[in-house]
Amino acid sequence: MNASSAFDMEFTGLHSSCPENNEPSLFDSPVERYLKARQSVQRFTVTQLGLAIFSKENSNKYVVHSYNFYLFPATLGIMDVEFTLSASSIQFLSHYGFDYNKFLKDGIPYVNEEQEKIFSRHLLAGSWKVSSDLDRDVLKKAIDEVTCWIAAAEEDDTMVLQDLSGYQMFEVQLVLRQALQNVWTQPLGDKKVMVKKVSLRHRQLLENSLYDCCQKELILLSARGFTNLFQTLVKAKKPLVGHNMLMDLMHLHDKFYKPLPESYEDFKRNIHILFPVLIDTKTVTKSIWKKCPFPRVSSLLEVYEVLCSNLNPTDPASPVITLASDCSRYAEKKSPHEAGYDAFLCGSVLLKSAHLLLCRSTDDAVEADPSFSQYLTVLAEYLNEVNFIRGGVSSINFSGEDASCQHLPLLVVHVKGWPGLNERQIYQEFNAFCRFDVRRLSKNQFLLLSNKFKDIRRVLREYKDHPHLRVSVYRRWKHSPSVNCLLQVSGIVALWSLLAFVLGGAPCS
Repeated sequence: MNASSAFDMEFTGLHSSCPENNEPSLFDSPVERYLKARQSVQRFTVTQLGLAIFSKENSNKYVVHSYNFYLFPATLGIMDVEFTLSASSIQFLSHYGFDYNKFLKDGIPYVNEEQEKIFSRHLLAGSWKVSSDLDRDVLKKAIDEVTCWIAAAEEDDTMVLQDLSGYQMFEVQLVLRQALQNVWTQPLGDKKVMVKKVSLRHRQLLENSLYDCCQKELILLSARGFTNLFQTLVKAKKPLVGHNMLMDLMHLHDKFYKPLPESYEDFKRNIHILFPVLIDTKTVTKSIWKKCPFPRVSSLLEVYEVLCSNLNPTDPASPVITLASDCSRYAEKKSPHEAGYDAFLCGSVLLKSAHLLLCRSTDDAVEADPSFSQYLTVLAEYLNEVNFIRGGVSSINFSGEDASCQHLPLLVVHVKGWPGLNERQIYQEFNAFCRFDVRRLSKNQFLLLSNKFKDIRRVLREYKDHPHLRVSVYRRWKHSPSVNCLLQVSGIVALWSLLAFVLGGAPCS
């Protein structure tokens, strides 16, 4: 029985620079981060999705089938999706050998429910239109060839159109059938379509045939593409495992389910219905680093290697993970940032982490054949807790309320004699020492937030005698503009009350 499915995704970009200040910040609440990330997800697309299915065979042995899917938005008929490319993300993927030809030419199509409804409506209406300029050129050439041929052709004569790829096989047939009532079409495979001249009666019989390759249901199935597999994963209700998976979940929702809702709570609710059990290995390993004397690493490959080197090799109960014979490429060569390989790493990290936690909970006396349900038991506190990068909470709870935001002490920077200073300039000023996120408080005051106490102490020390920037610990009663405004109003009211009392004089006896 399949224990779980691990997945990973690659995108054409991560954080949109439009609008400004859209990057993640320590100041972000989960709602603020969601709204920022939503804008990015709507602008970028998925280039690759990796899926690793972990099946327990016998004893403690897990066999992995790992798959790497190149994806490209569906362009069939009227469907034409706009997306943005981030130069840094493209450069990053290129460095790790990403094949852009496969992405552009062979990417599997996909649609979400809203796109499918629009496409289905046009398909049922019989009003076939083509958005792609490339496909229009191919169609024009095909129509010209058929038009020239059919004038002299006899009934039952045939011709073959060649060099058709992907959706063009469907589109050429649909357009020819719509334009010419005395032809019938049939795919021959290998990018070829046969065109046959037929009588009107014969055409009507063929249109009602169960074997017609252009039935609307088949066209819809083809347009869904990878969405069919997504829907299979949803129906399976297996634990879904990822690493730093918030952006992945947002893209899953937006690209294969429905456009991301404006409401953060609606997004959480939808994901929990789709995938009732989520496990983020980043959340799990962050906790393990606190409990175990392991080197603290961040990348998924480094985490995998640390766990492999630190688990007891003589432990007979330790999970043995092997790649299936038809997926052996990842056993021979590391392929970091290839989605299928990262999905394999992610699932492996989960099993190794769970075994480590099980050993600690039972004082190393683990039975010879621990079940996956035992692993889920020791992982219980991490289920549906998705890692939250650089923010006010450590994780997002997809099955309940999020924890309250908690920060280290805020610093406030008071600017004197340095007019026109903005958040970016303040950030660059302090970035020379350590990383702080910056938010404007008032015209000449800025808030600084760090996730390290040592950075706070250092800045307070280094800027103690700065001629233009006075740095101190933020006190709400002292620095908050709203509190200051309230104090000023209260002071004015108190002053007027005093004046009224003094000027009003003593009452007559």
